Amino acid sequence: MRAYSNWQWHLDEVFVKINGETHYLWRAVDHEGEVLESFVTKRRDRKAALKFLRKIMKRRGHAHIFVTDMLRSYGAALKIIGNVDKQETGRWLNNRAENSHQSFRRRERAMLRFIRMRTLQNSSPPTRLCTTISTRSATFTADPISS
Repeated sequence: MRAYSNWQWHLDEVFVKINGETHYLWRAVDHEGEVLESFVTKRRDRKAALKFLRKIMKRRGHAHIFVTDMLRSYGAALKIIGNVDKQETGRWLNNRAENSHQSFRRRERAMLRFIRMRTLQNSSPPTRLCTTISTRSATFTADPISS
């Protein structure tokens, strides 16, 4: 099992449509670009950010630096937790989290939006990535963790 990645976390949220309703997918990405945690809520406020932060800190421990965008909900939630001095915001600092949304958006476009919440949570796995290579004769699946 992998050790916890507690150096720097990039936090970001992205809106998704599930069955015609707007929801927000909160994601935490470590400094290497690996998705640590994802969480779906209907709101994008302090309460939702606090719930997301508590969930990830319970599973992964405490980070040294939280890199976020300019959303004020992160600052309010980190203030309650007591880590407001560990937050870094900047115009391009959070690109690692923004780039992690690209594969998610590609899948969303291919599926023409998500119909169920379960489909959304299955499409953004928190730790494992699987690559499928198809040829004419066979299909191979490469799992980077087991190789």
